[in-house]
Amino acid sequence: MQPNFLIRRAVQLGLTANALRPLRARSTTIPVFFAGWLTGELAPQLLALTAADAAVHVARHGVRDRSTKAGLAMAAASAAGLAALIRTGHGAREEIENALTSALGDDYASELGRSDLGLPWGELALPFRMGAPDVRVDRNIAYAPGGKRFLLDVYRPNSDVSGAPVLLQVHGGAWVIGNKEEQGRPLMRYLARRGWVCVAINYPLSPAHRWPAHIIAAKQALAWIRTSIASYGGDPRFVAVTGGSAGGHLSALLALSQNDPALQPSFEDVDTSIQACVPHYGVYDFAATSGAPASKYRLESLIARRVFAPDRDPVAHLDDYIAASPLDRITSDAPPFFVIHGRDDSLVPVREAREFVRRLREKSRQPVAYAELAGAQHAFDVFTSVRSAHVVRGVARFLDHTYNAWKAESRSRGGSDGAGVGP
Repeated sequence: MQPNFLIRRAVQLGLTANALRPLRARSTTIPVFFAGWLTGELAPQLLALTAADAAVHVARHGVRDRSTKAGLAMAAASAAGLAALIRTGHGAREEIENALTSALGDDYASELGRSDLGLPWGELALPFRMGAPDVRVDRNIAYAPGGKRFLLDVYRPNSDVSGAPVLLQVHGGAWVIGNKEEQGRPLMRYLARRGWVCVAINYPLSPAHRWPAHIIAAKQALAWIRTSIASYGGDPRFVAVTGGSAGGHLSALLALSQNDPALQPSFEDVDTSIQACVPHYGVYDFAATSGAPASKYRLESLIARRVFAPDRDPVAHLDDYIAASPLDRITSDAPPFFVIHGRDDSLVPVREAREFVRRLREKSRQPVAYAELAGAQHAFDVFTSVRSAHVVRGVARFLDHTYNAWKAESRSRGGSDGAGVGP
């Protein structure tokens, strides 16, 4: 008998089943998310480990007892499930492409020239390695007074650039945890190689800092970009913003609250407009005005208790919450959006993204692309995986297209434009 082998295979089968069909009970949300996220995005590596574990066990112990036979049956079932997860991850390429052609037109890619659609096999082999020798990172630059929560990093090509488009990355963490090194690095690394300048920021966290400190800090970072990014090769006139989860909320709100003096005290005259927004698995129904049970639960259990000040009850001060809610701040002046969400997201249900996109498309004069990724959990883009690699390349195409459209419009108005990007 080899009970350890049987236990390993049973655990792996359970993890695989959860990634394929995550449980929906609220009491299990966090463990279901965490297990499903890692299993789904690391499916190729887990498939290899499953096959290796089974092969080593058989070589050492043969197939003589019921425990081994049961373990091998579980290994086979896990392998089949992991293979299905890998296929679903590859499907992100088509899902992203369909979203882009639907929003930008069937011929959008022809305007970009050659596109890099291949998978980065070296990065997939070492998914948690975030360094890139061909990308320069300037770390811990202060964008406002206040210490380490007001620092940013700049990612840029090793070679000199000038007038490059800029991406602002805002990390997630439920407004209470997280830092600038934890999210968005695969995307920033890829864009920097293509000539972009990327800025990743820290911002004040709750409960030590209460709303609206988070969005004010993001706008302070944007103000720093307007005045200082040229020194790093960026064009302060074109700034796109992205982020995941709470960072998706902040990036969407940044794009929809442009030049709002209430959110930029003492720097009201700074241009805080955004030229494109790509939120990933963001929180959009911040004030729970849609009536969705998940949004209401998040408002009552987290936002009202830990993010807002204790005296700002969401019933008595509903307007304050609405002012912080992207879902309720959509206007015709919204910049181009590319909203990306996982269909199996356990933390922010996908229907919240669907409603946000529906309202955006009703009002915005700009393109609104939406990719709903089958099998994707929350935080699917934190490290390099089959799915996240396809998403990164799709986001780059959207941003390149939007930047090129901005340059063309700038030329038509008689202004100068920045340097070109792309391979």
